[in-house]
Amino acid sequence: MPAAACPALFDRTLNDIRDQPRSLCEYAGKVVLVVNTASQCGYTPQYEGLEALHRKYRDRGFVVLGFPSNDFGGQEPGSNREIAAFCVNQYAIDFPMFAKSSVRGDGANPLFADLAKATGSAPRWNFHKYLVARDGRETLAFATKVEPQDPNLVAAIERLLAAR
Repeated sequence: MPAAACPALFDRTLNDIRDQPRSLCEYAGKVVLVVNTASQCGYTPQYEGLEALHRKYRDRGFVVLGFPSNDFGGQEPGSNREIAAFCVNQYAIDFPMFAKSSVRGDGANPLFADLAKATGSAPRWNFHKYLVARDGRETLAFATKVEPQDPNLVAAIERLLAAR
């Protein structure tokens, strides 16, 4: 089967949590859940549910991408190395994590700027979620309070996974 064309939304390279450049095109053809994360937030336990989603659906072409951000309440003050250690040691995170960056306003990393534009919904707090279809054309936003196992989010994931 030929490789999926890289959607414009993912046609960029960002540094991962180890500060290594990573092309987002490697996620072309997958259903992607993009989440801005923080280690010292009341919503931090959502990491557990995000990892559960990642493990449940990854063999069907789903991936969670985590983007640590210190934009809200200073709740991600650590370095990338500290964040990576926290994610592995506290939540056994196996999904890809990217370098800490801003996710709102003029300084937002370009992926989040484009996701906010596409959905009309910018993150208002940590653990805002964007669900992106395999071809990058459909993008849905889910607010912070929407837990990873929320029936509406799970149904949207399953619908996008079923679409070819």
